[in-house]
Amino acid sequence: MTLSTLSPRARDLITELQSRGLRLADPGAGAPSRRGGAGPSDHKAVTIDGHTVMVPVHTAPAFDSPFLADAPDAAGTSTLKHGSIPIAQITFPSTPRFYERQTADGVPYSHIATLHGRDVLATTVLQTCIRYESRRKSCQFCSIGQSLAAGRTIAHKTPAQLAEVARAAVDLDGIRHMVLTTGTPATPDRGAAVLVDSARAIKAAVPDLPIQAQCEPPDSDLWFQRLKDAGVDTLGMHLEAVTPAVRERVMPGKASVPLARYFSAFEAAVAVFGRGQVSTYILAGLGDSREAILDMSQRLLDLGVYPFVVPFVPISGTPLESHPAPTTAFMRSVLEPLGQMVSQAGLRASDIKAGCGKCGACSSLSVYETASPLAVPA
Repeated sequence: MTLSTLSPRARDLITELQSRGLRLADPGAGAPSRRGGAGPSDHKAVTIDGHTVMVPVHTAPAFDSPFLADAPDAAGTSTLKHGSIPIAQITFPSTPRFYERQTADGVPYSHIATLHGRDVLATTVLQTCIRYESRRKSCQFCSIGQSLAAGRTIAHKTPAQLAEVARAAVDLDGIRHMVLTTGTPATPDRGAAVLVDSARAIKAAVPDLPIQAQCEPPDSDLWFQRLKDAGVDTLGMHLEAVTPAVRERVMPGKASVPLARYFSAFEAAVAVFGRGQVSTYILAGLGDSREAILDMSQRLLDLGVYPFVVPFVPISGTPLESHPAPTTAFMRSVLEPLGQMVSQAGLRASDIKAGCGKCGACSSLSVYETASPLAVPA
């Protein structure tokens, strides 16, 4: 699923919703949302104009959002209002059927992997992280430990468990691709080894399911070929912030892996997976300027890496829970030129085989890839 066919009006609405959040007349509408934890947290999946996106609903900005979704009617349709004015009809993806199942030893499938967007299965293979163990070193926006502490997941999903849930999610709910991410363990591979084992088991059970793996750059570039040989189709290594000062402030532990290592890893990974099949997450709104994000994105595009720029979402319970979300104007000022840059580089979201960039639910970037050039404020 990509957003490339959305109208300009729907594109602008999604950009604004992802910055300002959404209030819900019926918090139980659609698939369950969750507070805290890894992945898109404090969000609700919302379908607008036929496309499913993730919109913040449990954040401080969302509580004051001018947008309100009425309770869905009998057909599952909700009226979206700005203030008191109806502006669109939306729906919410329903709870997936695989959530009803559990493993033979009693672990709910939803504790092993979850639905993201409309047709993406995602899991955090290791729900622990050496960075998270110390608030002095942790990424200040991260809540990976919250879902584990709340009993909503398990610390280590085994390859057999992941394969079992992936098979069920494909058969019951039409899942089209899968994301394997991980907390960083205290090993030099930085999680690549557990991703190799996980992907191999999943591909043995569901050979045609495209997989994206996500981890910090491992110690050796040899891991990239091992990941591909295990069945990984695309790779994500996430910068989050792009300038040294912001990296050191918001993710002091992860900043110990220098940008130089990220770029040598990007180059080596593209040689294995191909142009456009390696990506990185960039969180707009942490303090990096528009110019810094666009300069870094161009550098990434030149290497063949897809820069998936998403609005920062302040997650409850994290040190940055009160940090403001980026404004809609700031996001447009980044995404409009970036969409053109991505198109010119020939690295469109629609060509990605699996993962966050392909899904596009957490950012409206893919819409701007096909939009006409627009004037962008300096």
